Amino acid sequence: MTQPDVLVTGASGFIGSHLCQALERAGHRVRAMTRHPDRYTGAGQPVSGDVGEPASLRAPLAGVQAAYYLVHSLDSAEFEEVDARAARAFGVAAAEAGVRRIIYLGGLGAEDQQLSAHLRSRRAVETLLGQAGVPVTVLRAAVVIGHGGISWEITRQLVDHLPMMIAPRWVSTRTQPIALADVVRYLVAVLQAPESSGQVYEIGGPEVLRYIDMLQRAAKIQHKRKLPVLPVPLLTPRLSSAWLALVTDVNLATARNLVDSMTTEVVVRQNSIQRLAPGPTLGYDEAVRRALAARRAAAGRDAGRRLPRVG
Repeated sequence: MTQPDVLVTGASGFIGSHLCQALERAGHRVRAMTRHPDRYTGAGQPVSGDVGEPASLRAPLAGVQAAYYLVHSLDSAEFEEVDARAARAFGVAAAEAGVRRIIYLGGLGAEDQQLSAHLRSRRAVETLLGQAGVPVTVLRAAVVIGHGGISWEITRQLVDHLPMMIAPRWVSTRTQPIALADVVRYLVAVLQAPESSGQVYEIGGPEVLRYIDMLQRAAKIQHKRKLPVLPVPLLTPRLSSAWLALVTDVNLATARNLVDSMTTEVVVRQNSIQRLAPGPTLGYDEAVRRALAARRAAAGRDAGRRLPRVG
């Protein structure tokens, strides 16, 4: 049976593109919101909309029962203000359209911690989305392992580019990575469970790892080698982010915002999602293998498109 319409913002992004496919497989009519619908080739019906332009949100939200909010900014020094303004506008537009609930993917981090600006912004968005009265279901995650994700790309590129890891203090921070497939599974599960409306869920994979553990295990899988580590504990966050931008293709503003967050421990402290969507989650090594396989498949498709036509 066909399900009610659902809107996915950020439909062409890392999470959104996979979520649109999964929702269609589950029988939902998907509106894929993008600033460039003419270029969109993914699952769902492309609709034009921009969270930075409140007037553009009326049409994509009209008649939908639920909306996924998968938008956030990291490539700007003013990202907190940008994200707050967009979340507030989206919540108002959703309320005016009669949307029954919003589903948001935010970030892990305990309330009693000194959260980074990035994580504070994610937490603020949770509140701002619901200020106009639409219930918000929140999933909080740490590093998502999958081809195209910024945090995973940093890991992959560091392993690819460095014969030795220069180790600032953040490499010892604990985190709980989660596979892309599990994030998408949970996002679909909360939509299909009415009792999840207005609830907050923390999601993660089965292992708590330090960033250095993630790098060393990725090196073993990618290149079947060990990754030597050179501790540089006095490397400041500013220098660390500049170094990250130098050895990966992440821009400096994004690197600075991510490094700030890498000093904060982000692990699951309540596992209520398992009551809603029981089942095992993928381990880190398997998530890495799948991310690398997806990258190879994407490279193969791109190479195929570049081949000259015969005849």
